Amino acid sequence: MQPPKRPGSRERSIPEATVGRLPVYLRGLVDIAESGAPTVSSEELAEAAGVNSAKVRKDLSHLGSYGTRGVGYDVAYLIHQIRRELGLTQHWAIVIVGIGNLGHALANYKGFAERGFRVAGLVDSDRAKVGEMVGGIPIRHVDDLPELVAAEQIAIGVIATPAAVVQEVADRMVGAGIRSILNFAPAVIAVPAGVSVRKVDLAIELQILAFYEQRKATLAEVKRRGRAVADLTRP
Repeated sequence: MQPPKRPGSRERSIPEATVGRLPVYLRGLVDIAESGAPTVSSEELAEAAGVNSAKVRKDLSHLGSYGTRGVGYDVAYLIHQIRRELGLTQHWAIVIVGIGNLGHALANYKGFAERGFRVAGLVDSDRAKVGEMVGGIPIRHVDDLPELVAAEQIAIGVIATPAAVVQEVADRMVGAGIRSILNFAPAVIAVPAGVSVRKVDLAIELQILAFYEQRKATLAEVKRRGRAVADLTRP
């Protein structure tokens, strides 16, 4: 999901796949910077990001960054470039709707501030929760969402509700003026044109991991049988 354009920013055509990898590069670069290294090669960054070096060089070329042959990329400047492109030179205000177990965990997550986001509001439909403090922020009723969005200039909404109410919550967010939504609920939502949606389905991610685990187990079994056959046929 690309953040809203910064005022006066230069339009730059960056492929969506590249945008999806920029946060991964940023995470790797921050780790490299913390190790004290002033420069990084495309090979080193590729290893940190889990891609190949050619892809790193192509992705970074979309930012106008080409590195220096024999030296690599300046780590601090590349961090600045990626943060600027992702819109992380300011803190984006977000609201979390649905303060159950997941909502509590997200509200208490300290990494948001480090990555350019500020939890500006917590909202729930349960009036019994209204006024409860979570992560130093009071829970407000969902009816207060438009007022909260306007007062805090909230750009991004996070849905952490049960699937049964996710469309209603999305409609409320759009009606309140939110144009970017991160959906943790296991359901697909329909939004008007101009509203960006990213979906995080933990069950699907676990199922994908299960696929790879099964494949690794199968390959291990094939190798084991191959060694057993070799032992039996060895003179």
